Amino acid sequence: MSIYNIGKGICMIIYHVLFRIKVSGKEHVPQNGPVIICTNHISNFDPPLVGITSKRPVSFMAKAELFEKPILGKLMFKIRAFPVKRGLSDRKALKSGLKLLKDDQVMGLFPEGRRSKDGEIGKALAGAGFFALRSDATVIPCRIIGPYKLFGKIHVIYGKPVNMDELKNQKASPQEAADLIMDDIRNLSIDKAV
Repeated sequence: MSIYNIGKGICMIIYHVLFRIKVSGKEHVPQNGPVIICTNHISNFDPPLVGITSKRPVSFMAKAELFEKPILGKLMFKIRAFPVKRGLSDRKALKSGLKLLKDDQVMGLFPEGRRSKDGEIGKALAGAGFFALRSDATVIPCRIIGPYKLFGKIHVIYGKPVNMDELKNQKASPQEAADLIMDDIRNLSIDKAV
């Protein structure tokens, strides 16, 4: 059993003890092929939450500083994370992400690039649009509705795939693609979830 699966099992137990988790739309995540799960970011608890609610293992970009710590750095790779230098055009991270998608894996991204301090969904950075336009991945919008409170309800909504065909045909910019993805995330709500 891999470190990822062990960690997922432990997180599943902890999260289900601490929170009441409701998941909608898991059927929208394809069983195979490359996938980008794009979600809003309200807490450091978000990556494990997406990891335990997704049908498939998810690889997240994480800030490079985490990989510089001796023990944590090794663990980050074992849980399928890969480093990105924030605030820079990190070519190595872009190549790592594209290779991951070329290998038919699932990548998790927070298009906003950082946590929202007030829980509101902010503006997307261009990164998610870059990966969406430069790969054949299915883009799945995901929204986490909290907040994380002890025994409180957390709702995770996976939406229908974002149609990127028109933007690809128009040779749209990564920012335009990221904005479209963010709009789909913003439009996900509990009352619309099945």
